[in-house]
Amino acid sequence: MRKKIRVEQLRLGMHVHGFCGAWIDHPFWRAKFTLCDPKELAAARASGVTHCWIDTGKGLDVTPPHAPQPPPAASLSPVPQASESQTSMQDELRRTTALLQQSRQQVVAMFGQARMGLVVDAQSCLPLVESIAASVWRNSGALISLARLKTHDDYTYMHSVAVCALMMALARQLGLAEAEVRTAGMSGLLHDLGKAAMPLEVLNKPGRLSSEEFRVMQSHPVRGHELLLRSGETGDVVLDVCLHHHEKVDGSGYPHGLTQGQISLHARMGAVCDVYDAITSNRPYKQGWDPAESIGKMAEWRRGHFDEAVFQAFVKSIGIYPTGSLVRMRSGRLAVVVEQNAASLTAPKVKVFFSTLSQMHLPPEPIDLSRPGCNDRIVGRESNREWKFAQLDELWAGSDVLRQAGR
Repeated sequence: MRKKIRVEQLRLGMHVHGFCGAWIDHPFWRAKFTLCDPKELAAARASGVTHCWIDTGKGLDVTPPHAPQPPPAASLSPVPQASESQTSMQDELRRTTALLQQSRQQVVAMFGQARMGLVVDAQSCLPLVESIAASVWRNSGALISLARLKTHDDYTYMHSVAVCALMMALARQLGLAEAEVRTAGMSGLLHDLGKAAMPLEVLNKPGRLSSEEFRVMQSHPVRGHELLLRSGETGDVVLDVCLHHHEKVDGSGYPHGLTQGQISLHARMGAVCDVYDAITSNRPYKQGWDPAESIGKMAEWRRGHFDEAVFQAFVKSIGIYPTGSLVRMRSGRLAVVVEQNAASLTAPKVKVFFSTLSQMHLPPEPIDLSRPGCNDRIVGRESNREWKFAQLDELWAGSDVLRQAGR
């Protein structure tokens, strides 16, 4: 819906449909665009133009008079400052459940439009990206960890949401500017749109794909790129990540066999985020790997598969032992990682619950491994595929959160 507002009411995330008055009176070469850069927002407010039109179907609406104001533009700055907007893991997990449900509905609708041959309006996804960005700022581990617990049926849709969050966390770690952080998020959300053009019998096959079926699936980056080009408003970075997130630095990827120097930074980021969420998620034909186990596997592949610097930044953004990881302690107990410690990647908060010495469950005990005087530490990763603890996710997320999330 188009709405006429005062220029001082503009905020980041709004889609400007046009300024009132002659084009020479405002500082923009284009009349229709989404406000993503604080400098553009400042230029609009300083232009002298008093009113403009926005399209609330493609961007954010005016903030209601009594609604809480969004965090300032600097809230997604690469180096976070102490802020009241940052929340604990448990608080953010509770907030995230509703956001994940909203995200699923929007991504399902978007894929449905693409399957019916309709033009996908990428800009309409901006409010969702903004909401995910806000969650990543408040506590980056919450949404990333909870989105990993997707069901088989939800994989295609929730994978896009998870990669969106992972891309923004990684972009912040790499020190990218705020506008680039949001662009990275949009790239993650749309990177697999081409799967909407895949035959459902191949996309949803419960077993491993045949060689021919795999060749069909390998066409999804090109098909997604074509779908996004038709929208006419998709930025170059988003198009590039969609087309090249399966390229590998040694040239063995697809669709073009690009090598390290030919792959853009954002596409190299997309490769890491895409693989991490894929291998940690349950699929029809295999159980997902433990988060820490997945980091270990990716470290083994990184020299031919991933950009070294991007992979190292990725590990810093989610942790050597990501939330939900099963780990062995020096004391002989097993624990699950419940929250990261920004000051020390090797000393997260954990919850011990099992003794390998007595082979018995223990009353769950939270421990902050960074606390002065703590004499226990992590000595290795464990795989729950071998231990088969049924309540592992409940230990780090909580039963109420899992129930609200439908898990």
